[in-house]
Amino acid sequence: MKNVKYAVAAIALSTLSFGAFAADAVSPAQAQGMNKIGVVSAEGASTLDGLEAKLAEKAAAAGATSYSITSANTNNKVSGTAVIYK
Repeated sequence: MKNVKYAVAAIALSTLSFGAFAADAVSPAQAQGMNKIGVVSAEGASTLDGLEAKLAEKAAAAGATSYSITSANTNNKVSGTAVIYK
């Protein structure tokens, strides 16, 4: 029972810390004054929310503070690209 409590606490803390470091989604209009630092892509998501989460994670890993999704494709699995900004 003690191990279950620790596991639940670890999952909760890792979820909270991921949110603190995630990049924020911005609209193309909001991105106008931002510094573009690259492009990221993701594939294999099962939903659009899953795709957005994958793109946000990749943007944050690349050092971006923001990203703007530029394409999404839902042919079997969801894939897409995003411009990243700092």
